[in-house]
Amino acid sequence: MTKEFNVPPVIFPSGGNPIVTGGANMQQRRVPTAPFPPRTSYGSGAIGGGPVPSAANFDEEPPLLDELGIHPDQILRKTKSILNPFRVNSDVHMDSDLSGPMFLYISLCLFQLLAGKIQFGVILGWIVVSSIFLYVVFNMLAGRNGNLDLHSCTSVVGYCLLPVVMLSAISLFLPQGGGIRFVISGVFVIWATRACTNLMVAVARGGEEHRGLIAYACFLIYTLFSLLVIF
Repeated sequence: MTKEFNVPPVIFPSGGNPIVTGGANMQQRRVPTAPFPPRTSYGSGAIGGGPVPSAANFDEEPPLLDELGIHPDQILRKTKSILNPFRVNSDVHMDSDLSGPMFLYISLCLFQLLAGKIQFGVILGWIVVSSIFLYVVFNMLAGRNGNLDLHSCTSVVGYCLLPVVMLSAISLFLPQGGGIRFVISGVFVIWATRACTNLMVAVARGGEEHRGLIAYACFLIYTLFSLLVIF
């Protein structure tokens, strides 16, 4: 036998909401309405109601190199100041940075690579050890009067690496095992030593009376770097 189910009739009034009638009770069911459609006009506002970024906002943004702390004009001035072995301009080195030393480090590694020597890790390790060594020696000599920080010391050591970089480039055209290599290396080591000593004394206080000992420490540092180029 089949069962009969009493299905109340559904009346659709003109308002759009169907009314189900059944017995004495009347229930009114509301049809869910669609949500507000998203905005498709991008001219009046950005996504999320914020202002639309315009070309003027991007023009006001600082350059990427400035945000990273890299100033090419400052690096160029500091590099040029090392080129004069008799008179080094210490004023431009008062503001220390590591961008220029990193550039010189990469240049030295590339010249060594052209000579068939892969020394990226060795040179980087020697720069770190040399900076810490000179920092400790200077502050021990200066005592309480010394104000040299490790960042400034690393910056000076890195920029004074320029003569060694030039030595590495010149050695590509010199014969191996000749005495001329040692003579040229000695000239560039003295150049780097003189520049580093003058900058260390000028940048930090308390080193003027210990110039000879500071020069000896700088001489040891750049002699080690020149040995990487010679051998």
